[in-house]
Amino acid sequence: MSINLTLDQEKLIKAKLESGKYQTPEEVISNALRLLDEYERSEAAWVAEVRTKIDEAILASEETPSIDGETFINEILERFANKRKTEL
Repeated sequence: MSINLTLDQEKLIKAKLESGKYQTPEEVISNALRLLDEYERSEAAWVAEVRTKIDEAILASEETPSIDGETFINEILERFANKRKTEL
């Protein structure tokens, strides 16, 4: 396989080699690809977790009676006020 690198990418690889941490350009690219794979797996897991939480929230909202916005905000403000009182 042959790939073309941008000037910035070449500079980055050269800088990594000059740092002494890597011996070859292949080593730099291999590490970069490993990190990319880890990132994508982590992102996929996060998306799955968020989807699950959204589904759970939808289910909970279907089972909970709705309230108007003003009541909702007032309840939150009351919780904050009570929390402050207990922390003092």
